[in-house]
Amino acid sequence: MTLPLIIIGPADDISREAKGRSWHNFEFKRGFRSDFLAKVHILITHRHVIWVNFIDVTDLVNPGIDESSLSVWLQENVAQSMPPYDYQLVDGGRSNLSYIVSDSTGSKFLLRRPPVSHVLASAHDMKREYRVMEALRDTLVPVPAMYAFCSDEAVNGAPFYVMEYVEGFVLRDKKSVEDAGLDVAERKKCSSNLVQVLANLHQVDYVAVHLDNFGKPGGYIARQVARWNKQFLAMCEPSEEPYGVINAIYEKLEKNIPRETKTTIVHGDFRLDNTVVSKDGEVKAVLDWELSTLGDPLADLALLLVYWVEKDSGNPLLVPSPSAMEGFYTKAEVVESYVKLTGQDVSNLDFYVAFSYYKLACILQGVLTRYRLGARAGDSSGAEGFAKQIVLLADMATEALDKSLNTRD
Repeated sequence: MTLPLIIIGPADDISREAKGRSWHNFEFKRGFRSDFLAKVHILITHRHVIWVNFIDVTDLVNPGIDESSLSVWLQENVAQSMPPYDYQLVDGGRSNLSYIVSDSTGSKFLLRRPPVSHVLASAHDMKREYRVMEALRDTLVPVPAMYAFCSDEAVNGAPFYVMEYVEGFVLRDKKSVEDAGLDVAERKKCSSNLVQVLANLHQVDYVAVHLDNFGKPGGYIARQVARWNKQFLAMCEPSEEPYGVINAIYEKLEKNIPRETKTTIVHGDFRLDNTVVSKDGEVKAVLDWELSTLGDPLADLALLLVYWVEKDSGNPLLVPSPSAMEGFYTKAEVVESYVKLTGQDVSNLDFYVAFSYYKLACILQGVLTRYRLGARAGDSSGAEGFAKQIVLLADMATEALDKSLNTRD
């Protein structure tokens, strides 16, 4: 039976060569989701006829996934996995991309790679993420099991790694807490366990786990302030609104860096929604180690506080946060618990809070620039308000820094 002509592809990007071809000669572009193709084949098999004309399937493309070559690599490098594979982009990521990969047996694992475009040379080091989690696997810090790392960019356009998919809940907002079924007592347990995990991380002997060359002991904040200034300047034009205010904060931070008290492994982006939590509030895995290194543990604690929203305190980050719900710790309780567990001096904590706001402003500027240049994979929600949010973060950094300097005086 002769099939009708078929034209499938993004409506604004259908090649002239594709027009007029019959089904058996038509080749799909790489990147279309396998479940969409399966539905098309089913229609042909059972109804014997299909006509698809100028359908816009742009949203069905999986950016960052080369299914044909990945399928071969996964079968060879991920034990007991079986093709075909399905890829689901995880919502919520604004930097490195994570995909839940399901194979033909129903097994799941996670693939993580850099953004699909506009990547700074010093950012998105997949090997570092893989290495730190592999090093922490036998410590008191819960991390997913690492399965395989690929440095060959010919496989998927960039280095990537594959790790265990940890079942549980990522608590991003009030609804996610309700979906997890966490009651008030379990939210308190979650808060306590989260701080305990952070304390455990900072007490890991980085030499014993072979991470002594993972960063430079001492001088962490000075290097970080300079690094984020460099990243910001690479992503922001002098004519843009945040340019002047962020540079002013950079200069003030640089001149007032406190003396560091110790060096530990730091996560670099430690917050509740970078963990997987069980239904009873236990932290099962810490994720997103993109910014990890050796550094000052107060930087991790300060960033956790920046993301930790309290009831009736407003939300300067303008992002959902479940920590304002009844049962979660207050900021004071987070600090008190951490100090009790570690004995850490927190007298200069306000400076680190200021640095955390500054760092987030620089990161968000990079995210905004990538979206403007067309890198759309990942969470693009709120992208239009990023510029305003960057200025707000700068204001919060200035306020915390002034508080820190006044306390010193």
